[in-house]
Amino acid sequence: MNLFELLAGEDNHLALVTPGGRSLTYKQLRENIVGLISQLNSFGLKPGERIAIAMTNGSPMAITFLAAALCGTAAPLNPKYKPEEFAFYYEDTQAKALITLSEGPEAAIAAVTPDMMLINAKVNTDGTLNFELVKEKLPPCSQVRVPLPQSDDLAMILHTSGTTSRPKRVPIRHRNLIASAENLIGAYSLTAADTTLCLMPLFHIHGLVGCLLATLASGGTLVCPNGFNALEFWKLVDTYKPTWYSAAPTMHQTILARASRNTEIVKANRFRFIRSSSAPLPPIIIEQLEATLNAPVVESYSMTEASHLMTTNPLPPKVRKPGTVGYGFGVEVGIMDSEGKLLSILSLGEVVVKAPNVIDGYENNPEANATAFVNGWFRTGDQGMVDADGYLRLTGRIKELINRGGEKISPLEVDDVLLRHPAVAEALAFAVPHKSLGEDIHAAVVLKAEVGEKELLAHCSTMLADFKVPKQVHILDQLPRGATGKLQRLAIAKLLNIGE
Repeated sequence: MNLFELLAGEDNHLALVTPGGRSLTYKQLRENIVGLISQLNSFGLKPGERIAIAMTNGSPMAITFLAAALCGTAAPLNPKYKPEEFAFYYEDTQAKALITLSEGPEAAIAAVTPDMMLINAKVNTDGTLNFELVKEKLPPCSQVRVPLPQSDDLAMILHTSGTTSRPKRVPIRHRNLIASAENLIGAYSLTAADTTLCLMPLFHIHGLVGCLLATLASGGTLVCPNGFNALEFWKLVDTYKPTWYSAAPTMHQTILARASRNTEIVKANRFRFIRSSSAPLPPIIIEQLEATLNAPVVESYSMTEASHLMTTNPLPPKVRKPGTVGYGFGVEVGIMDSEGKLLSILSLGEVVVKAPNVIDGYENNPEANATAFVNGWFRTGDQGMVDADGYLRLTGRIKELINRGGEKISPLEVDDVLLRHPAVAEALAFAVPHKSLGEDIHAAVVLKAEVGEKELLAHCSTMLADFKVPKQVHILDQLPRGATGKLQRLAIAKLLNIGE
């Protein structure tokens, strides 16, 4: 099975909806993809060859991804990268071509090497796409027509975030993506009656699998705006009546902040459920979202190496446990010690997973594979424990845990306490170097009302053990984030120039 066979919708059912543009039925989508694969074949692109994509969100990006993944191996890239970043990823993936819209991004086009093709995606009047070869690679390539890929073929290549080291290549096969999409459908009972609003970037595993593939595999409809815009969100909800959406915590907080200005739309358009992934969602935000939007919020746990979904809280009437990320859907979850031994429930250790959606290993990286893949299990790098009901509670990335003189502190716990202060909009606890303790704990906050550091520290003291109370709270205009909105916990001390 491949991604083409995953497109399950009825011929005349809407597959992709473009706000302000033309919508595509499943029949149009399937026919367009077949035509685009044929075009890419005619340009000389073959199975296994890496096809870089640098496009903003929207239906053209969704269609291009599917065509590239079914012709060769798609390599979606953040369109906001600088030329040197594009150059790194082109070289690292050995990209044979770049597909982009005619209007750019300029940095992606500028970084194209002499042996790469440059392909423009042009939107036709009916909403379908056409590919145009702008620059051929040298020497000229032969034209071939090839069959669609098999389940074991590579559909796409992504990279780990690389916040502390060189990014690792994550090769994801068709079978991995299909397994993950099917797990999402099972977890959330997705059907053709569902409409999803795509808020996550389609160069990221959350957007590609958690939004795009899960929706198309269920025969549902994906509304594809050209990115997340908090000012437009509630207008889109009112127009397209989505039954659910999936987003990162920062997006949920922005949506929540504007809900009070759109109370009529909120009342008239109740979501079947709201999903959160890509980073921990503090329990206080779950409480506020559910109370304000009157819909169940399910936090899930996902990674690129698992083709997205690993665990999730279930939908009602099953029990949702805020503060946990639920249990595995089609995924076996365990807790392992540093020696590679599986631990019993209620034991604290490294979270490990085993499932058909987990990749076979990093590409050309035997050292990383020897560390990350142990006895058939993938070591996530996260610390947590499984409770008596099988729900997974995460305490943080192992490398982000704060060791204050031998006392281990989960920064997630401190984040949640700070967010419970009515003046705090965002919070990020982090480690700073300390001469005698090794590490001490600081925190950074963004405020929505006036408050002083002294009051925030006193608030922490009422809810945290003394050793967990931050030594200092930094009040900032904004917190540092990566390309997908993930908070940069490991980088903030250096960014704030905090040393010993």
